[in-house]
Amino acid sequence: MISLRVQVDPFPIDEPLVVRLQESGTEARSQHDATLIDVEGDRREYNFQGFSFVVRTSPEESVDGDVLLVLPGQTSAHRLIRASSRHNTLLVTEQCDQLCVMCSQPPKKYHADLFEQFTIAASLAPQDAMVGISGGEPLLHKKRLFEMLSRVAVERPDIRFHILTNGQHFEPSDAETIFELGRERILWGVPLYSAHPPTHDHIVGKEGAFAQLERGLVTLMRAGASVELRTVVLQQNCNDLPDLATFINTRLGFISVWALMQLERIGFGRMNWKFSFQDTSTEFEQIGRAVDITTARGIRTSLYNFPLCSVPAEYRDFAPSTISDWKRKYLDFCTDCRARETCGGFFQWYSHDEGFAALGPL
Repeated sequence: MISLRVQVDPFPIDEPLVVRLQESGTEARSQHDATLIDVEGDRREYNFQGFSFVVRTSPEESVDGDVLLVLPGQTSAHRLIRASSRHNTLLVTEQCDQLCVMCSQPPKKYHADLFEQFTIAASLAPQDAMVGISGGEPLLHKKRLFEMLSRVAVERPDIRFHILTNGQHFEPSDAETIFELGRERILWGVPLYSAHPPTHDHIVGKEGAFAQLERGLVTLMRAGASVELRTVVLQQNCNDLPDLATFINTRLGFISVWALMQLERIGFGRMNWKFSFQDTSTEFEQIGRAVDITTARGIRTSLYNFPLCSVPAEYRDFAPSTISDWKRKYLDFCTDCRARETCGGFFQWYSHDEGFAALGPL
């Protein structure tokens, strides 16, 4: 598992600080750059605005171009942007107004506003990067989020965003802002778990959520937004998937992609695993029917977080590698699998004792 934190020596700051590590050249490219001075073992010393800034990390690990968030009084820094990775996500809040049964990031009541720091970090990302925005629910702080996206659009028009939101907080008046932010620059990842309102509302733990989500999706449609509709496959909704596919065909044909997702065994997902995990290695029929229904109408459909050996051969082309590199692992039998190069593997916290029953090398 790749750590999203690095050790730093105490640094004299009173406010959160964003630093980009620069290991080539002696001139900083921006006021946020720290240039490398010396390397000794796991100790890397940088010059940051005339101060010595020390990072301690494995000598074999590249941190060149990484963007760190350093908090006052802390000796570990958050790696907000890893320059060598395409899996960079900014957790902008831990607050949420839903309690999804499978939530991998259970909500918290407090919020630390770091949008200014996140804006700087996104502006320091590598050329043409895709930056994820997640929570909690980012649109609980919609004004701050839109301000951040607008600023980055001006400073770095090459940067794109993938924003995960429960879709509950869009208003018709937001359509103009969403349109101005750009269809090509932002992909909105919005969850829909069933075409039947009581089932969706039960899964997200919020009465009336389905109706509010429908209104949010209308706003996104009117704004011409790019939408990734996301459905986690659960015991609670698996039999509903063909109905949901039909609903998408008839009501949501504007979406860019429908992502059927396997459950992540962490947070509430781990707590409710026995009641929610759907073993698609042995029971794939409803997923297959759903995929057939949407693809027949030309709606792009994908299977996220599905190990290839858990998917029937005729559907494996729908299953790209989607698990972020920092939380991905492979099992012992993956070593000799001929599909390993294209398979996304497993979440780091996946337990095979409670997982798929019918797996093996391809």
